[in-house]
Amino acid sequence: MSRAKARVRLLEELEHAIRRSSGLGAIFSQAVADHAGISSSDLECLDFIVLEGRVTAGRLAEATGLTSGAITGVLDRLEKAGYARRERDDQDRRKVLVTPVPDATAHLRQLYEKLHRATLKDWESYSEGELKLLVGFMNRGYEAMRQAIQELKTKQVPRSQKRPRHPRVSR
Repeated sequence: MSRAKARVRLLEELEHAIRRSSGLGAIFSQAVADHAGISSSDLECLDFIVLEGRVTAGRLAEATGLTSGAITGVLDRLEKAGYARRERDDQDRRKVLVTPVPDATAHLRQLYEKLHRATLKDWESYSEGELKLLVGFMNRGYEAMRQAIQELKTKQVPRSQKRPRHPRVSR
């Protein structure tokens, strides 16, 4: 096999591995969200809040690519479920910060513990240089995903191609 073909094959393998990992990650996230009683997108937003520690709604919108209106709904639901709370900033009382609720997020952390330990064990086999490469790869992938989200939001889908929405059923 030529070097060019081998590279194409390797790139295809990498793409498939990323897609499998991403897909399974989404399924795992949904399982955790179901256990937590929240939606998977709310769980992912909560993870951004946990990573930041304290975050404004605007920063959360920027980090996730969601609209400010969508973030308001996410924060309302997370607050109602007891996973996050809104607090006034001590330095600027006009600013509202969102913080995770430690007891509630500790429960969620337990659901990830086995996966986290296995991942850390795997990472022990990498050199510092390899870890730096992986960090850069993941950060660039994150930025590419944010950009793709923004592009999808601005893209107009012809009405004929939109799937009909199912009517909501009131209970």
